[in-house]
Amino acid sequence: MMNEDKVHEIIQRWRETPEEDLKPEDYQQFRDVGAACLSGGDGQQLLKFIQDEKNQGIVKSMGCGLLAPLVDKLVTNKKSHDHCQAAFTQLIMTCSSTTLLQSFLELIEGMDPGAISETILVLLPHLQTVLLQLDENRAAGVGLALSALHKQLSRLPVPYTQQQEEADEHGLCCCCVALATFTRPFVDGVKKKDENCNPTPEDDELKAEILKLCVSVSVIFLCTHPSKKNKTKKKTAYFTGRALCKHGMSLFLDLVSVTDFIFLVDDTRTDDLIGVFVFSCMLSLKEPLLEAELNRDRKSTLWLFAVEIMIILSAIRESLPGLLFFSSLRKFTTMDTDLSKESAACLAYLLFVQLIAMDTFPAVFNPVFILQCNMEHISQLLSRKKESHLLKGLALFAKSLEKVEDNSLPVGVLDLESFYSAPQNLRQVLTDCPIQHLRESGLKVFQLFINKLDAEAKHKFFRCMLKTSHHAGVEGYIVNNIRSQIQSTIKGEANKWFLGTELLPLLELVLSLPQAAETDLLTNMDKIMESLNLLRYLLTRDKELKSDADVWEELCRIKDEYLKMLRVCISMSRAYYSAEMKALKEEQKLKAKEVKEQARSTRLLKTITVKHDKVSHMSPEVQYQVLQSALVTFDLMESLVVRIDEITEEKQGKPH
Repeated sequence: MMNEDKVHEIIQRWRETPEEDLKPEDYQQFRDVGAACLSGGDGQQLLKFIQDEKNQGIVKSMGCGLLAPLVDKLVTNKKSHDHCQAAFTQLIMTCSSTTLLQSFLELIEGMDPGAISETILVLLPHLQTVLLQLDENRAAGVGLALSALHKQLSRLPVPYTQQQEEADEHGLCCCCVALATFTRPFVDGVKKKDENCNPTPEDDELKAEILKLCVSVSVIFLCTHPSKKNKTKKKTAYFTGRALCKHGMSLFLDLVSVTDFIFLVDDTRTDDLIGVFVFSCMLSLKEPLLEAELNRDRKSTLWLFAVEIMIILSAIRESLPGLLFFSSLRKFTTMDTDLSKESAACLAYLLFVQLIAMDTFPAVFNPVFILQCNMEHISQLLSRKKESHLLKGLALFAKSLEKVEDNSLPVGVLDLESFYSAPQNLRQVLTDCPIQHLRESGLKVFQLFINKLDAEAKHKFFRCMLKTSHHAGVEGYIVNNIRSQIQSTIKGEANKWFLGTELLPLLELVLSLPQAAETDLLTNMDKIMESLNLLRYLLTRDKELKSDADVWEELCRIKDEYLKMLRVCISMSRAYYSAEMKALKEEQKLKAKEVKEQARSTRLLKTITVKHDKVSHMSPEVQYQVLQSALVTFDLMESLVVRIDEITEEKQGKPH
């Protein structure tokens, strides 16, 4: 380290050198001397140097170089920093605001990842002073500062429990409180300009930058939600505590009160400003609200936050029908397609299921129109694999159908893309979703949707599902519904779709085997059993069906072809499974386990699957039970075939 005389000599040279003649080496040397002074515990001496009138030229020219060592000292030293804080204040009073801002931005950009919150808390009060001192380009400065701060804050893990909130281990809560305080004078300044109705372009730009803060804050603490399975490993998670939400919403509501969009009606900046704000709200709708479990009976923090979002949308005069039904989001270039769709879907859920802001929704829209509009949102939600999305999609589907009259939806609605995609996505929930309560809820909604279709629409929907579902369980459920419709028609609800010639195309789809004689009877058991029961019912109601001789004749033809193919299939399957059971019994008698396993691995039994499990992967005992159960199923099918033959003979007046 340089001795005292050498330091005085250098200082004297700096005093005598014009600012434009100072070299980079001088700036670095000045910083090194200041840092050495602080590390040596001579903060008071450094403060005296900065305050000395003789050194004001040096401080004005090179004082910004002391900011970094001062920040390091304030962050790392937990003791009293009176001298350092005073030195910081003196530098801000002396140095150029533009140069200071640049230095602050560099400090924010390069801050220690392990001390983000501590550094931000040190910088924010002084950064606020610097920005308030700017006479020109204040809005741009605020924007740069907020952008840099957001970039660092987004790196902090977000607490997701009350205990973590209270501990605030990573300091995000404190930073959000400090950020709210930091923005207050800028918000107040814009508010005063608005009250006087004389905003300048600079004021408009500042307002835009403040509005962008909404987006930044929402990204930081409103756009993530912890995974229930992996909470400890998730870097960012939604913070459900009251304090953070309170300060975040404080920023939102302040901005709503600040922003009077009326005076900007003829201003070309209006769409940009509203677009930024709507983007922020819709971003928050997508995450975390789309991920969260919401309940009107339990006014949680997230539920209250959802209420505030709807209030904000109303405050900026955004029409809820416009956002939901008339694609007003598309006019905002900042809104990408996926965000727009998922956010609008969540908005529909909040409105129609949680009934948030329902009192502001126009009552002129009839239930069928609302259902048509919501089907796109329902399809969007049901296309996702997340439980939270599926729950909301099912709830929105059920709520949208609730007020639609039974048997009222015309066949024309099925030509709409969303009326095809939503039921298909629902069908995937029924067949592929591993969560039982979602499948059960989905089945209820599936039936509710069927109930709302008129006879022709039901007919078309059933044909579509029989052709596209490729799932015996769904097909069996459809066949059961076809039987219910035939029963209703016979009892007096006359329609041509489930009794006359229009019934035949449905029966051809019902009474068919997908792979003819090679059909896997176990996989298709649900549909086959329902089809046989439907056929038995139709034969018992021959009086109604024989009123049209052509229909009866065609039904008998379809029946005969189906039963003929089914008998062949049953016979082949029984023979195959019986042979497998016999082979299994013989193998169980073998003593050498290795020989037995090798023999079994090469047998055709390995191709048999039961509920997606390879039979060859099962133990011999389980294999035996499966094979025996299959034979019982074949016997049951055959008994139904025999009973149908008996009914046919009875109706024809022939002896058994």
